Amino acid sequence: MKKILITGGAGFIGSHLVPKLLSTNHAVRILDPLTVQVHGQVPADLDWLSHDGVEFIRGSVTSREDWIKALDGVDGIVHLAAETGTGQSMYEIARYNEVNSQGTALMFDVLGKLPSHQVTRIVLSSSRSVYGEGAYINPVTNQRVSPLARSAEALSQSKWEPLCPSTGAPLQLVPTSESDLIAPSSFYAATKYAQEDLVRIGCQSMGIDYTIFRLQNVYGERQSLNNPYTGILSIFSTKIRRDSVLPLFEDGLESRDFVHVDDVTDALLAGLLVEKSPNTVVNVGSGIATSVKEVAEELTRAFGKEPNVTVTGQFRVGDIRHNYADVTRLNNLLGIYPKVSLKEGLKRFAEWVLAQPLPEDQLEKANQELRARKLMN
Repeated sequence: MKKILITGGAGFIGSHLVPKLLSTNHAVRILDPLTVQVHGQVPADLDWLSHDGVEFIRGSVTSREDWIKALDGVDGIVHLAAETGTGQSMYEIARYNEVNSQGTALMFDVLGKLPSHQVTRIVLSSSRSVYGEGAYINPVTNQRVSPLARSAEALSQSKWEPLCPSTGAPLQLVPTSESDLIAPSSFYAATKYAQEDLVRIGCQSMGIDYTIFRLQNVYGERQSLNNPYTGILSIFSTKIRRDSVLPLFEDGLESRDFVHVDDVTDALLAGLLVEKSPNTVVNVGSGIATSVKEVAEELTRAFGKEPNVTVTGQFRVGDIRHNYADVTRLNNLLGIYPKVSLKEGLKRFAEWVLAQPLPEDQLEKANQELRARKLMN
């Protein structure tokens, strides 16, 4: 039996990956600090951590001592641990860099000083945010275009759609592939791209196989309902249960690729277990673009209520307009085809949410922090 270390493994994605790993006869070690922002004051719904075959270390990827303890005797690593709020990253810059970038650097620093380590494979959960705006086609020239980040000035004038950087022409959205331009537009995205480079260089220099997964908007049962800085469906679900209006930024037509956590963990598991490691970057998404307005309305119906949404025209600096994944590489290299439809996934998510305590609505508090720093209008 092999032992796999999952950093951040007590979180949303880890809670779905651990049972799948156990079912393949692997032992699991989890390194997780159980932060209040993610888990709340008293971590709940963590009974699965006491399962046979699961060892839990409460610790941080920013601690050398915790890494030394966590890496002892493991054969593979799934590196999930990260700070994840795009908006929050714009003012908690040092913390995001410390956890995401420095935490990953520290992993390789410790591995390099442990000549007896037996790690042969590392899987990193990165983010579609590294692309910045998604990929487009200029319909006039038929050229593939990666637009620049939208400026605060443009957003303040309600110019939501990115334009061709060379001609200023409107663009046609297409799926983003792994070979498209990397152009992070938030500090969160910048730290995720730093993680990617660290994993690529570290693994190549140490002879370790790797896969870097660029995850789209992951949702599903057991995602944090306490964190107002990330997870739009969690934020919306709390408002729906409180019969509050759902506020939509911009014009509500910005789109994302919503992928269920079951499909994501199938990909992560394949990255660990596939005989020939891809040793490259792989997109993970549904391959379908859905507007925020549409997902807000569908989620409300999943709760058995009529949609109550309002377009606010507000915006956050660092947000992107559109992005959805080209999943060809995921299909061809790992044989993974997303299976959970948005309708089915939202139904499952809503059923789980209704069985949880009703969280405090903290969205306005998070928005006030952004406004105070002139990062939101």
